[in-house]
Amino acid sequence: MISCFLSVSLMLSSWSLNLVFHCEGVESLSSPSDDEAKHKRILEGGKNHDIQTFSSPTTSEAKKNKVEREKTLKQEHKPWEDFVMNSPQRNSSIGGKDNNGNSVVESKVCNYAKGKWVPDNNRPLYSGFGCKQWLSGMWACRLMQRTDFEYENLRWQPKDCQMEEFEGSKFLRRMQNKTLAFVGDSLGRQQFQSLMCMITGGVENLDVEDVGKEYGLVIAEGSARPSGWAYRFSSTNTTILYYWSASLCDVEPIDVHNPDTDYAMHLDRPPAFLRQYLHKFNVVVLNTGHHWNRGKLNANRWVMHVGGVPNTDRKIAVIWGAKNLTIHSVVSWVNSQLPKYPGLKVFFRTISPRHFVGGDWNTGGSCDNTKPMSVGKEILEEESSDPVAANAVKGTRVKLLDITALSQLRDEGHISRFSITAKPGVQDCLHWCLPGVPDTWNEILFAQI
Repeated sequence: MISCFLSVSLMLSSWSLNLVFHCEGVESLSSPSDDEAKHKRILEGGKNHDIQTFSSPTTSEAKKNKVEREKTLKQEHKPWEDFVMNSPQRNSSIGGKDNNGNSVVESKVCNYAKGKWVPDNNRPLYSGFGCKQWLSGMWACRLMQRTDFEYENLRWQPKDCQMEEFEGSKFLRRMQNKTLAFVGDSLGRQQFQSLMCMITGGVENLDVEDVGKEYGLVIAEGSARPSGWAYRFSSTNTTILYYWSASLCDVEPIDVHNPDTDYAMHLDRPPAFLRQYLHKFNVVVLNTGHHWNRGKLNANRWVMHVGGVPNTDRKIAVIWGAKNLTIHSVVSWVNSQLPKYPGLKVFFRTISPRHFVGGDWNTGGSCDNTKPMSVGKEILEEESSDPVAANAVKGTRVKLLDITALSQLRDEGHISRFSITAKPGVQDCLHWCLPGVPDTWNEILFAQI
């Protein structure tokens, strides 16, 4: 089946927008709804294959070009010498000897997205009964009626390398006098809570200060909770925060004086929170995905805007097209800011998979497995299972935190029918039990920081 998709590139320095259509027969990662159902076979964004042609330079020209390229690369990459770009990979060193018997060190590339799940009796890294200081009861499956907990005892093993063992004290030392910010949807919030539990081992820590006010993270009038949280570990001056931005684009009321107003979602504009506080961050983890469906947009009264005005392009109005534009836009903007902040490292986390079988969340879909589909399976693909995010970071200094394929194997790790707020026939096959799969996302993040 041949399907078409929209590829978008946005050059913020000149505010020019390129919309390119490609055709491909692949399947969508997002949940289909209304318009999305028509594009069920579209993998949002596709894969771009750029072909460049070069003329043969003369010998003197080649030498000159080589010197200029090396000079340029050295200048561009200097602030990032310890940071691998545009890949779920990290360099590690292996020893050896040359033909003369001299010791040499070669670079071995570790792709953390390739590997398998293995049993590990040293898991989980914190108690599902504990960590009440950080872990929401709605995600603590040990406090529910679930009785099988084998999902807690699996560890992700990359194929060709060892992943650094996570230690809370080591993480704090590495992030001393630094700030890590998660910006995204509820899956980003799960990753934030997971990291707080991992750092503290799930034990109450009195050394942590609530610094939400420094980032405007306070409960607004009429709201049930703030738009995020920020905590600082006093011993190392390490700040970990989360900011709610489900669509990862700027959203503002069209009429601030009307309580029933619609909201402009600026597809080509990053969240105001990022624009305001990016200079204070050292590590940023971005994510979006599951709120990109017609039901969510209608419920939130979001109206798509591009260039500061309501969108009139029917091609962009299609959900997957709008999402693709937004992801490319926010990555391009962040990348344009990196030269200003040489110490800043930005990750775009790939989409977390859903495991509904036999329907969706509101049509009887379920995920009742207790034995993971990961048994005996291994991820060997070099390319990410989320090409939208992978294509967005390609050619930028934003790094991919690739968790889609490895999480796809863990269908038994969801909250399922045990949710404390579940209604009969409704299961949560989107969010994860904690401790659980998001802990692994943080282990990979820790290894890449």
